[in-house]
Amino acid sequence: MTRSTRMFEIIQILRQAPRPVTAQAIADQLEVTKRTVYRDISSLQAMSVPIEGEAGIGYVMRAGFDLPPLMFTAQEVEALFVGAALLQRTGDAGLQKAARSATGKIAAALPDGRRPHVPHHVSAWTTIAPSPLADTLRDHIRTGAELRITYDALSDQRSTRTILPLAMIYFTDAVLLAAWCGLRQDFRHFRIDRITDCTATGAQYPERCQRLRFDWERSDPMRDYAMAARD
Repeated sequence: MTRSTRMFEIIQILRQAPRPVTAQAIADQLEVTKRTVYRDISSLQAMSVPIEGEAGIGYVMRAGFDLPPLMFTAQEVEALFVGAALLQRTGDAGLQKAARSATGKIAAALPDGRRPHVPHHVSAWTTIAPSPLADTLRDHIRTGAELRITYDALSDQRSTRTILPLAMIYFTDAVLLAAWCGLRQDFRHFRIDRITDCTATGAQYPERCQRLRFDWERSDPMRDYAMAARD
């Protein structure tokens, strides 16, 4: 990896990080020494790239910094096209439509030499039951909206919950909604094909949802997924 490529990668790591990143973490990801990372960050700062932080604490990229349009490698393009094709298995029509649009834009913008030439065929087979609420749930996750849902559990028990939706989790056989449940005052996971009704209450809590999402990600949520997928 050339120094210019490495410095570009450091910018990308910091732009995507939700919290300060240590030099050691960057060094491990780029397979270089911490000393090399310190030197590269000093050079970037000298070029007015708005990186803040210090050794031993971590580094962040100040908001507002952007890069010119990126050019993907051939392997990155193939990864994007395979990932988009795999969305067929989610049963999510909204995501599938968006994936077709995105890959069309990428293909149109690439020079001939970068367009994917290796054929990739992805099976569309799936056991996931589609849900007409998928697009709506994603919209509410983005805005931090409070929702009132009607949920049918596998045991034929119907309940009404007031929730704050946090994330969508895609399994091979089900799609789950991670949420903060007002009834249980805890995180819960709901199969979206069993949500029969979803209404926004009119309240929005984007900052609270962001904090809850961070706590949910730290709570080892995988332990509850399998059970929720069967409930």
